[in-house]
Amino acid sequence: MVVLAEREWQDRRRAHVERVRRWTGPHQERRQRREKHPVLDFLFTYYSHRPVRLERWHPGPGVVLAGDAAREYLAWPHHVETADGVTLDLDSFLAARRGTAEFVRSLLTATASRPPRLNCFGLHEWAMVYRQEPEQVRHGAWPLRLGADGTDRVVESSRVQCGHFDAFRFFTPPARPRNALQPTREAQVDLEQPGCLHAGMDLFKWAYKLDPATPSELVADCFDLAVRIRELDMRASPYDLAALGYPAVPIETAAGRADYARRQAEFAAEGAPLRQRLVDLCDELLGRVPT
Repeated sequence: MVVLAEREWQDRRRAHVERVRRWTGPHQERRQRREKHPVLDFLFTYYSHRPVRLERWHPGPGVVLAGDAAREYLAWPHHVETADGVTLDLDSFLAARRGTAEFVRSLLTATASRPPRLNCFGLHEWAMVYRQEPEQVRHGAWPLRLGADGTDRVVESSRVQCGHFDAFRFFTPPARPRNALQPTREAQVDLEQPGCLHAGMDLFKWAYKLDPATPSELVADCFDLAVRIRELDMRASPYDLAALGYPAVPIETAAGRADYARRQAEFAAEGAPLRQRLVDLCDELLGRVPT
């Protein structure tokens, strides 16, 4: 066990809160104005980690927080007081989350074992609006760059090959048979690969699914990556979001596809050490000996 003096851990907590408020603050302000954001809302609505939870700092396993102020952590699940201070109650955490930790480890190790595929070109977003009426389009307040007919033609002239179930499940019914794969929840461990933008964004999900055992610095690192991946995801989408400061990556052109694949490869490389840190965390929680 590492014991952190009260001043030390409060400094780390303060730094974490300041870091994440660059995202949580504007989101909360938009909510008060009832203003929707087609890019950034996704990070707080599709993902279920509320801003207040993202701001809450935890040190992770094997760390004791010293000082009277640490007792506030006892109000939250899976914490226990010791002679030195307050720490994660690993027995309590595993009683509730062992299955989650085991699944996260199996999914992330399988994903990391595969080479990244960089030829999907973000067509999942196009397949989500394929042959929809204007009132059905998810972000209907924003125009389609090529119009409805042009969007449909891109889908019909492309090889759609999305292997991520949580993207595929939002395809329109006419788009689903056009996908080269038919991913299911049961096949998730067998299909996910590190080049997938959604697999990269989901590192944030797997980090917070293990909260409060995940060190909050790691949660924030995963969230930072998810924000930037989401921006590419929507820049490559059929929507015209230039007015919001998101110039298009036009994947309907050869140059746009090359640009997308390059950025996708960069995100895959950036996500690899975060994925490994999450696997290492699972190993620590589950008492596995590294091989």
